[in-house]
Amino acid sequence: MLNFQGEKVEEVAKTLISACLWNDSVENKSRAYDVSPQTVRNYVEKQGMEVTEKLLERARKISLEILKGVNEIDLSIDWTTKTWYGKPVKGLGSSEKGNSWNYATATTKYKGKVLLLAFIPQVNGMTKDEIVKALVEQVMGFKIRLITLDAGFYTVDVLNFISQFKYIIAVPVGDVKVYEEFDGDYTTNSKRHRRDEQVKFRLLVYSKEKVGRKKKSLVYFARATNLDLSKREVLDLYNKVRGPIETSYRNIKAFLPFTSSTKFVFRTLIFVLALVLYSLYTIFKGEVGREEFRLLLILLFPDLFNPENFTFNVIETLIYTIDLFLRR
Repeated sequence: MLNFQGEKVEEVAKTLISACLWNDSVENKSRAYDVSPQTVRNYVEKQGMEVTEKLLERARKISLEILKGVNEIDLSIDWTTKTWYGKPVKGLGSSEKGNSWNYATATTKYKGKVLLLAFIPQVNGMTKDEIVKALVEQVMGFKIRLITLDAGFYTVDVLNFISQFKYIIAVPVGDVKVYEEFDGDYTTNSKRHRRDEQVKFRLLVYSKEKVGRKKKSLVYFARATNLDLSKREVLDLYNKVRGPIETSYRNIKAFLPFTSSTKFVFRTLIFVLALVLYSLYTIFKGEVGREEFRLLLILLFPDLFNPENFTFNVIETLIYTIDLFLRR
């Protein structure tokens, strides 16, 4: 899984993967394999980008294998933020304080499995439409039937780009300033764009009752779309397509180890490694739960480093073990 080059590759690989499986710190696990935390960091910082690309390719292959024969997909795009506590990092962090990075993904749901199709880390200076374009470009082998996005992507440039697809995007109510049930045409009024650059779309606004300590109040939510469906159908479709991506982030973070390193390449690699383990988990979702899957891999840990038959041994043993679980 980890194609590092050097004398300590086995120890480094075992450190990183075991930290993922145990949801432990990389520094703590390195001691179990008689390698210093600094050695692990050196390997990742020097070779991490190439290894990360190969890991991403492995994750995509898992999804593409499951989607074999599928031509059209519903695509959900969102990002998740990973924050650390300590000295801020300048230049690469996506937050103003430099204590976090955003990782954006594009996923689709197929037969109950949330599959990763595209990934990109967000760095300072990267616009939201650049993120969306980069993710969509990675899935152009499929016809996009519908694309859904969170309110964080609501910009004129993003709207202009996704208008070529059927789309539903969440809209900050404060931006449109419509605080009532609404279903009608709306045109953006961004001060950063000329009048001919504004985007017209169908705006849906709906309310939910919020129960406070002393009284009840209505909270309003908005969606932008170009779909010609009833208001209820559009809202239900958005939740159906976009909802699973939140679950996928929770599952990815369950495999994400801790580290004291604030290096961009290091934190990106461990996030992608957690993403690959999540992708492996999706193969068996429905047969075993996430924690059962994690425990199975921990029990099989010694077999994970046979380079000649890694995939065969893991898959065959997992299927056999799952069969035993189902027979109980």
